[in-house]
Amino acid sequence: MGFDAFHFSPPILRALAQAGYTEPTPIQQQAIPAVAAGRDLIGIAQTGTGKTAAFALPILQKLMRQPVPARRTVRVLVVTPTRELALQIYENFCLYGRFLPLRSCVVFGGVSQKPQEEQLAAGVDILVATPGRLNDLYGQGIVVLDAVQILVLDEADRMLDMGFIHDVRRILSYLPAKRQTLLFSATMPPEVARLADTFLHDPQRVEVTPSASTVEVIRQSVFFVDKANKKDLLIHLLQTVCRDSTLVFVRTKHGADRLARLLGKAGIQAAAIHGNKSQTARQKALGDFKDRRLSVLIATDIAARGIDIEQLPFVVNYDLPEVPETYVHRIGRTGRAGCGGTALSFCCFDELPYWKDIEKLTGKKVPVVEDHPYPMQVMETTPKMPRPPRVKPAAVPKAPSAAAPESPARKRRRRRRRTNHA
Repeated sequence: MGFDAFHFSPPILRALAQAGYTEPTPIQQQAIPAVAAGRDLIGIAQTGTGKTAAFALPILQKLMRQPVPARRTVRVLVVTPTRELALQIYENFCLYGRFLPLRSCVVFGGVSQKPQEEQLAAGVDILVATPGRLNDLYGQGIVVLDAVQILVLDEADRMLDMGFIHDVRRILSYLPAKRQTLLFSATMPPEVARLADTFLHDPQRVEVTPSASTVEVIRQSVFFVDKANKKDLLIHLLQTVCRDSTLVFVRTKHGADRLARLLGKAGIQAAAIHGNKSQTARQKALGDFKDRRLSVLIATDIAARGIDIEQLPFVVNYDLPEVPETYVHRIGRTGRAGCGGTALSFCCFDELPYWKDIEKLTGKKVPVVEDHPYPMQVMETTPKMPRPPRVKPAAVPKAPSAAAPESPARKRRRRRRRTNHA
């Protein structure tokens, strides 16, 4: 089955041919007809299986069939949680629609909004945005969303969970009630699906694989190691096994920066990306990693959404995620488009409950690597050291100040009072 089976216009087929697309993936085969028919949709597929093309291609086809308005207004809105993912989706729209007379724009925070304002003022058909910047621009009256026909929420589980729900509800209030709404994600927990049903109309559910399944071509393994030895195990693996590009996941921003410094001292080129980094720094680190000028990229989960690197051979879970669905997203950074990949996970004693949840969710027993130089020795929960009580420093008594010299006028008044009393 080729893309011509969907009756795409010649300009779209030409762009796909130049990009090397030959056959649609399973999610594209099922989602494209539903999107083209105008149905609301919940699309669930593993990361790296082509979800962006599954909604971008039929959207471009629908817009191409409409007359270009005299003044371009936003007709398609794509909302996604991170800057990197927003840029990736925007680039895909530009790639697939390169021979179409349509304009796309991407807006996100962390950079000056002036260039984004100028693009919006010139008129755009497709707007890709992160929630924070979109709400800011709308509040300033810079972006108008009255003519939106299609709304796409990408990475829907993250958009509707973990703090994004309020931003999503605010954005929904800006849009026309009559519209087509599409949700795409690698995972869709039942509670999130119930929430999505409140603003989707009779949605069609497309699920090409179990929502928590992991890509079969990814070789997974777990190392049980003490927390204090994780850095040494990582350095050992980077020097012996992971000699090519490696994406390392950590839990905190501070942990990402600290690990990058430790690897640098060991002579390993590494950079960290997280929410506190400027957009310029994040794009430079990601660009260096993609161009193989950097061998190790350390990322938090929020920054890693949308990292799409061809033939990324290794992913390391330095810290296990507290939410098991996040594991699927993480290891899905490798094994993309059918290519092989390796996912290595570190698990200390405190993280054993997280690992059990991951294996329960994926339904797969991951092989344990026992022959490594830092086997787990600590078999009890690491106690948290109590914070010492804060002692308020004792007040230091002030030294008595020297008496100011008495003025002549005051001396005269004092003498008069004495005379009167006498």
